[in-house]
Amino acid sequence: MNKGKISRGEGIGIGRLTGEKVVVREICPVDLPILWHYIYGEKDPEWKRWDAPYFPLTFETKEAYIERMTNWINNKEDVPSRMVIEAQERIIGTVSYYWEHKESLWLEVGIVIYDSSYWNGGYGTEALKLWIDYLFASMPLVRVGLATWSGNERMIRCAEKLGMKMEGRLRKCRWYNGQYYDSIRMGVLREEWNEKKQGLNVR
Repeated sequence: MNKGKISRGEGIGIGRLTGEKVVVREICPVDLPILWHYIYGEKDPEWKRWDAPYFPLTFETKEAYIERMTNWINNKEDVPSRMVIEAQERIIGTVSYYWEHKESLWLEVGIVIYDSSYWNGGYGTEALKLWIDYLFASMPLVRVGLATWSGNERMIRCAEKLGMKMEGRLRKCRWYNGQYYDSIRMGVLREEWNEKKQGLNVR
């Protein structure tokens, strides 16, 4: 399988956020086999070693995944809670958000770059800044948060580059591969983002 490769023109007309290196866009049905392959196509995918590896990845068949995600595409929110990241016309990952407490507008974001050949090249940082800017522009949020763990130093550096501040560190509460790690909470307020994004060239 030519992993992540899509044809030029697919997805045209749906919501998309364009940066210099990446495009963040809504998920469409043609993406689903590619995403399934990234998530479940390998027994021990490398991306999972950094994305909350202390939580097991529960296998889902391709048919069940496509059915579930097709239902989500057909019934998704006004502000979609997940989008794909493209670079060089390839799907390389996803961005997402979830509500920790919707009544108080407490929202947390996530990002996964599945294709390791796009790690450490600034692709994730640009995708996350486009995503955060989109969420602030689309909803009356006062803060955007991000949860990670002390073993994922790349994620922490990425968040810091975007102006996120360390808001909490729960020491030695994540057990992985025979070692304890800290749980990390980071966040950025709307006013901090508006001030910071001038230097981030968010479009």
